[in-house]
Amino acid sequence: MNERVIKLRKELGLSMEKFGKEIGVTRSAINKIEKGANNLTEQMALSICRTFNVNYFWITEGKGDMFTDEPENLVDEIAENYNLDELDKKIIKKYLELNSEQRKVIKEYFKSIFN
Repeated sequence: MNERVIKLRKELGLSMEKFGKEIGVTRSAINKIEKGANNLTEQMALSICRTFNVNYFWITEGKGDMFTDEPENLVDEIAENYNLDELDKKIIKKYLELNSEQRKVIKEYFKSIFN
C-alpha cells in the first residue's frame, strides 16, 4: 500500500505535508507510510478515499482504477430523489471537495443561522 500512497500523492501533485493536511495527519505520518515504517490504517484509507475520490480496492489491494466517480453518481442520485437543480448539485459537489477545516467553517455558519 505504501507504493500506492506515493503514486496517488504524486498523481495529485501534492507534497507530503499538503496530502497529510487534507486527510488530517502530519507530514511525518505520510512519510512513515510511504517508507513502509507504518501501515496504512483502515481509517486513513477511508479518509483518503473520501477526500480524493480514490477507489478503496485500489488503495488497499491494488485492484481496479485509482479513482472512482462514486461521489458524482451519489450526487446525481440524490439530485434525482430530491428534485435538485444544477446549482444544488454544484453546491453539494463543492462541499464534498472541501477539507475538514473548510467544512467546519461552513457548518459553524449554518449553526449560527439555525439558532
